[in-house]
Amino acid sequence: MKQTLFEIKENIKIAKNVFRMTLAGDTEGIIPGQFVNIKLDGLYLRRPISVCDVPTDGVLVIIYKVVGKGTELMSEMSEGKLDVLTGLGNGYDISLSGDAPLLVGGGVGVPPLYMLAKKLIEEGKRVSVILGFNTKDEIFYEDEFKALGASVAVTTVDGSYGIKGFVTDAMKGKDFTYFYSCGPEPMLKALCRATEVSGELSFEERMGCGFGACMGCSCKTLTGNKRICKDGPVMKKEEIIWEK
Repeated sequence: MKQTLFEIKENIKIAKNVFRMTLAGDTEGIIPGQFVNIKLDGLYLRRPISVCDVPTDGVLVIIYKVVGKGTELMSEMSEGKLDVLTGLGNGYDISLSGDAPLLVGGGVGVPPLYMLAKKLIEEGKRVSVILGFNTKDEIFYEDEFKALGASVAVTTVDGSYGIKGFVTDAMKGKDFTYFYSCGPEPMLKALCRATEVSGELSFEERMGCGFGACMGCSCKTLTGNKRICKDGPVMKKEEIIWEK
């Protein structure tokens, strides 16, 4: 974990209530699946945001949705510096992907899969991506994934774009060696029950400290309770104990 100042270079709206912020600072060691924790003036708790990409050394891209006071404050920023904790959480294990991995993201669970897709494609993997949203005006990064060379399917709950339904509806008939996912817990649970293939899940959770001190973001696993921020956010499918 490192604490550093990042300079805001760009902050633009890319979909309904969704913004992409580009920051300049120390990005050394950041891997796909990790998150950063951002301090905002006037707020006690930092805001955890998934890393979307590190396009070059010293440049960090995050994507966030305005859902509360903290992210609303972020959406209004066009310049200045942010106090950021980086290198938080365990990332995805790329070595387990096999030749044809499937990446599944729901809503603001999509961003961490972008850097992952880039790394996998660089290794010559045949990457398929499923992006799930509620409606058409919430969709983002479909074209960016396609530009990487991934095969992309989009689902919307209301059927306003792509496949009508949930991400599991787009999985039918797909052949893949391993899956990586990030999104709301109901999606992750449904995804695990829809496939026998092994995979990894990145959990979205409200966090207090972001580095394992407060125990406020734990989940049940076969080896006991684990902290989403410290032991996760990425965990293996087989270790999770789902509530009935």
